[in-house]
Parts: sequence; structure tokens; C-alpha cells
Amino acid sequence: MQQYQTNPYFCNRIAYALQPSFPNHKNPSNQSGQFAPKNQPMKHDPAGSVFDLLQFGEFGDVNPSITDSATYTFMQAKTMSETFEGKAEGCFLYSRHWNPSNKYLADAIAAMEHTEACWVTSSGMAAITNVFLQLCNAGDHIVSSLTTYGGTFAFLKNYLPKFNIQVTFVDITDLDSVKKAIQPNTRLIYTETMTNPMLQISDIPALAKLANEHSIKLVVDNTFTPMLVSPALHGAHVVVYSLTKFVNGKNDCVAGAICSTAEFINSLADVNAGTAMLLGPVLDPLRSSSILKNMHTLHIRMQKHSANAIYLAQRFAEVGLKFNYPGMPNHPGYNTLKGMLNPDFGFGGMIAIDVETAERASALMEKMEDEGVGYLAVSLGYFKTLFSNSGKSTSSEVPVELQQKMGMSDGLIRFSVGLDHDIEKTWQKILLCLKTLKFV
Repeated sequence: MQQYQTNPYFCNRIAYALQPSFPNHKNPSNQSGQFAPKNQPMKHDPAGSVFDLLQFGEFGDVNPSITDSATYTFMQAKTMSETFEGKAEGCFLYSRHWNPSNKYLADAIAAMEHTEACWVTSSGMAAITNVFLQLCNAGDHIVSSLTTYGGTFAFLKNYLPKFNIQVTFVDITDLDSVKKAIQPNTRLIYTETMTNPMLQISDIPALAKLANEHSIKLVVDNTFTPMLVSPALHGAHVVVYSLTKFVNGKNDCVAGAICSTAEFINSLADVNAGTAMLLGPVLDPLRSSSILKNMHTLHIRMQKHSANAIYLAQRFAEVGLKFNYPGMPNHPGYNTLKGMLNPDFGFGGMIAIDVETAERASALMEKMEDEGVGYLAVSLGYFKTLFSNSGKSTSSEVPVELQQKMGMSDGLIRFSVGLDHDIEKTWQKILLCLKTLKFV
């Protein structure tokens, strides 16, 4: 082992690995330790923060090496014991606990979010459920946005009550309703920056203020709006992601992330009581590596998604199609979102259109797929446009009466606008479909 330490690249790799990244992690892009500022959000360049990270392999490779190992050796037994107890910084023990490839990705995500730390998981649902179970015990209560991803809704409504954790669903844009829903045993408020699939906009600074007044946590899912919004800078205490979507952008893997303070991330990874440790939501190192590479084009992709989406939204408006896009000034959350946006990335790539019935939605989606507009498929953030009837797919876990309460039409189609080079050509295909079906 000693002989390898003469290799300068190996030494560089070790020097990087031994930086205090985890446990007791503070992201190098956030040396000030500032998190959830009390007054106004700091200026933040999420793309620049990702690019400012210097990450390389043990032989000077410009891409960090993929650590294809489940376990790690030690020269001293004492160091192994300290690592297991969370007292040794920069050391790796077992890949369910932590591994270098996941560390690289976690550092990049934390830099993007401007949080002290991050933990990456095997899925977005793993990130969300681990946070809920870490923050709540039996007898606790959660206030959640009614309009939220169907899988999250099902976990909140159907699964947590088995552990005597109760949930109150509210219109997250009605701050009075949120305030009234808070109980003495409430532990957190949960929402999405841009809700799925209704595209409501959460007023994160206002919700954070409310959470702080009651000494509870604000947990925000930022899956729809990476780069666009940095929730932690607006007061969110925990930010979660499905990295599967826009962040990765290729629909070739499933992954998630939890961003927060070093203290909270360390609690997740505690070997005795941490959900991220005990429930085993480990992300495969190969997938960490591929997502990390894709992150360096995320800013470009989000700009293109946004540009294409607002182009289509404007065309939809011209032909009188009923739709919902937060980048249009007539959207109820337009000013709220505009006030939270980081510069240069637009209003996002998600549009919801309403063709009134599930039958009309099916006909339109099938026609659009036939004409090459995109794919009739769930998920989002792909380079091709994806569309699905939310009530019959990603929100099918939500009972019909609650779908109606949140304003979800049977004919709601969620559009994840792709990276089309010629968006006018795409629009002409959509217009052909609409005219053929006599929808416009």
C-alpha cells in the first residue's frame, strides 16, 4: 500500500477524498455555512457552483473515477471503528453507508442547491420517504400540499397512518389554510416548488416564515425546477429531488437526492437511527457517475426546455387552447415564481393542457405520438417531449373526488416539453393534431 503513495495523482485523489465532506460535511461551495437566510435570498449561480467544483480521478482523470466496490480496507482497526461511529472524516467503510462516487454527485447537488450537504438515494421516492420518516415519529402530524405527485400522495395518505402519523392536505397557495392546518404535533410542511400536475407555485419564503414561526420544517420537492429555483435560499429546510427527471435528463436511471444542513444529513446517515442508513436506499455508483456527467449540461437543457415551453404556451394561447403554464403573466403564480427565479433559466419545461375528457386526451396523445411530437409516456425532463393523462397515470393514486377538488380535469394532459431544435416544426405537428381532432 505504501508504494502507491508516491504517485502524485493518487495523492491528489486521497487529498480530495479526505476533505471534510462526510460525515460532518459542509459543501466547499458554501463555506460560509449560510442556509435558509432570514431576510432576503442571496444571489446564487447554480450552474457556476457546479462548474466550480474540482473533481477528478486518482490518476488525474478529468472525470471522477467510478468506485466499483462494496467495502473498503483500513490500515488501522482504530480508524475503521471511528469511521463506523461517524468520527473519521473522508473515510469510506461500506457502500450502503457512503462511497466516493456518491460523494462526488452529492457534492455537486449540494453546490447547485447551495446547501451544506446532500445525500443521494436510489429514487426520488426514497428521498421523500426517508425525510418524512426521519422527521416524524408516531403521533406526529404533517401539513402537505393537496396537489402533489401521486406516489408521494399515496405514501402520505395511505402508508404513514399505519405508523400513526397523520396528514392534512391543503391548498398550498392559501397561506391561511396552511396556517390553520398546523397543529401542536405538526412536524413539517411539505410542498413542491411547482406542483405536479397542476403547476401551482408554492410561495417558499412565505411558507418558510410560517414554518419558522411554529418551529417546524419546510420540505420542498424541487424536481420540476432545478437551476430555476433554489428553495434553500428562500428558507426551505430540506430540499428533495427525483434526479431521474430533469437533473439526469436521459431517462436511463432512477435516483433521488436530499439537500439540507450538515446536521440533518448526518442524522439521516446515523448507523443507529438514520433512515437513509437503516432503510438502505443506496444509489449505485455507476449511476452516480452518469448523473454527475449529465449535471454539467443541466443549465443548457433547462434554458432550452424553458424556451420551447414558453413558445408552445404562446401558440396554445393564440388558438384558444385551455392550458396552464407558470411562465405566462396570467398564471396565478407567475409573480411568485418570478420572484424566486435564478436568472437565465426561464420558467421551466412543464405545461398542462386541458381537453376536458379522458377520451379526448387519449385521442390527442395517440395522434401526437403518431405524428412524432413526442412519446405517450410518464416521467419528465427527457430530451423528447413526454405527455400523459395525469388522472389516469401519475396522479391515479389520488381519489377522483380529490382530483376534482384540486381542479384536475379528466382531460388534463401533462406536457414535459423536450429539447426540440425547431420548436415551430413541433408546433405545426401539434396544430395538425388539434385540427384533425377538431379541438381548435
